[in-house]
Amino acid sequence: MFIAQAYKSLNDFWRYLVGSMLIFFASLIGQMPLVVAIIFKKGPNALQGIDETAIYSTLSKNLTFFLILISFVFALGGILFAVKFLHQQKFKDMVTTRPRFDWSRAWFAFVLVTLYTVIMTLAAYFYSPEDMLLTFDPVPFAILFVIAILLVPIQTSVEEFVFRGYLMQGFGILAKNRWFPLVMTSVIFGGMHYFNPEIGAMGDIVMVFYIGTGFLLGIMTLMDEGMELALGFHAGNNLITALLVTADWTAFQTDSIFKDISDPRADFTDVLPVFIIYPIFLGILAYKYKWTGWKEKLFGPVEPPQQPSLEDHLAAD
Repeated sequence: MFIAQAYKSLNDFWRYLVGSMLIFFASLIGQMPLVVAIIFKKGPNALQGIDETAIYSTLSKNLTFFLILISFVFALGGILFAVKFLHQQKFKDMVTTRPRFDWSRAWFAFVLVTLYTVIMTLAAYFYSPEDMLLTFDPVPFAILFVIAILLVPIQTSVEEFVFRGYLMQGFGILAKNRWFPLVMTSVIFGGMHYFNPEIGAMGDIVMVFYIGTGFLLGIMTLMDEGMELALGFHAGNNLITALLVTADWTAFQTDSIFKDISDPRADFTDVLPVFIIYPIFLGILAYKYKWTGWKEKLFGPVEPPQQPSLEDHLAAD
């Protein structure tokens, strides 16, 4: 059991609270290069009233993108510190139940979401060309490509390590079941995106997408007893999106191939993929990896591993 692996470590819930704060403060420290760059560019009062989208008009898109992603490198350091020293846990045990990380699973999920994203983006361009502007510029795009390849997987992995790994195990040990950590991590994951500029532009209905994505990634992790699929899926989604399409009202504004210039107002049709495409993704993964025992894996109890009895030791001897 993926969650039960936390029983091998120091798993008092207060440690997860302290560890979460350490990761948060590490991320804040990682934001200092961006703050310094803005102050250097615009002066000491530059941060007053500035919002996330306005940052891109202060610095170049590629520089802003790079500096935003740097904070996740610091957050990763916070995760490693918390797992090793606060919980005395093997990092692998927070990531997967398999003897080693299964890269084939990560790559399969990466390719799956990449194909979907590319197809849907090209379809939007050809069917509604008035809403999609071709903005490809070779030099800025090449710089973006290098930044994205190096840092976006770190950004997405940090989010997965925190929500589908660290907190999934922490809440699971606390509640001693699987549904509670699935719900909690999905809702918190969605809530962390509430202050993204997309919400202000498109409305609160977009939270259905973010929370639904949290459930998708959580179900992948619990059913597969490891984070490989969630890590690959999240990395593919964010990386390909950053390279393919941007907009003036998104958290990541990049020198991508396309720019969405449509009206950002959203309605229920914009979150239908959560109820249609996500179940298809899960169906494909369930078929490929022969998932069984859905009720047990998503709603079953989390129990400490049984200690070998005296009879077991004698039988082994």
